[in-house]
Amino acid sequence: MSTHTSIESDRSVRPAPTAERRVILSRRIRFLVAATIAYNVIEAVIAISAGRIASSSALIGFGLDSIVEVLSAAAVAWQFAGHDPEAREKTALRLIAFAFLGLAAFVSFDAIRSLLGGAEADHSLVGIILAAVSLAVMPFLSWAQRRAGRELGSRSAVADSKQTLLCTYLSGVLLVGLLLNNTLGWSWADPIAALVIAAVALKEGREAWKGDSCCAPTVGNLGDDGSVDTGEDTSDDGQDSCCTTDTTTGAAAPATTTPAGPAPSTLTARPAATGVPVDVPVNSGSKTGGASCACCSHE
Repeated sequence: MSTHTSIESDRSVRPAPTAERRVILSRRIRFLVAATIAYNVIEAVIAISAGRIASSSALIGFGLDSIVEVLSAAAVAWQFAGHDPEAREKTALRLIAFAFLGLAAFVSFDAIRSLLGGAEADHSLVGIILAAVSLAVMPFLSWAQRRAGRELGSRSAVADSKQTLLCTYLSGVLLVGLLLNNTLGWSWADPIAALVIAAVALKEGREAWKGDSCCAPTVGNLGDDGSVDTGEDTSDDGQDSCCTTDTTTGAAAPATTTPAGPAPSTLTARPAATGVPVDVPVNSGSKTGGASCACCSHE
């Protein structure tokens, strides 16, 4: 549900990005993707090596998650390397989803095997240091890519940023599991941490498959009460939404336009029925002009 906030003199409604701005955002996303790939290759090598030495399901799972992040970032890089990134978006999302689901299956199997009598995990100082470093690095990479992806209206870039943010949460889970094993000798904490990693990966894989991570740019509506409809969800869970929801049916409402008014501009939106980008004229001069993107369709 969108919220209304009072108009402030230093705040303006965010328009759809210009062609020049879209080029800048695409380049920024490619840079962030390259940085994510480089970091995660190093992270994967260290985590999997340390995990094999310590027989740690959590560390191995964390390393495999790093590989998934590389695949996810590579999918986004492939998407934005083409002349028409939106045409490749659905394929990129499918690749991200498959990577998540594969990770969840493997880590679950390994963790359950450990709980049922497999080798107990040894202490791993290297794993603790790695988890702590990731807790510091990953939030920034995720925030920067999500911000650029939201402004550009790229579902795959936002999905990849969520995957990077997932690494932050998993770093915390890994750190707790390793510390409990190191300090208290609770070897079962390691496979439990691995199962948490698998559960979160399963959830993210399902969301990437359905394309839930999108957030195309919106143009706010000026209401009669002098408020701006920003099109952003500021509910308690802290998540944002790019969908306009029909309060009577609960379904995503299609993008709306106002035909009258001066100098219409163009906003790219994805209808809920097809998910295919279309040009929606937006009446920037009308009091009620504006459009919401119904791009968060479940396919």
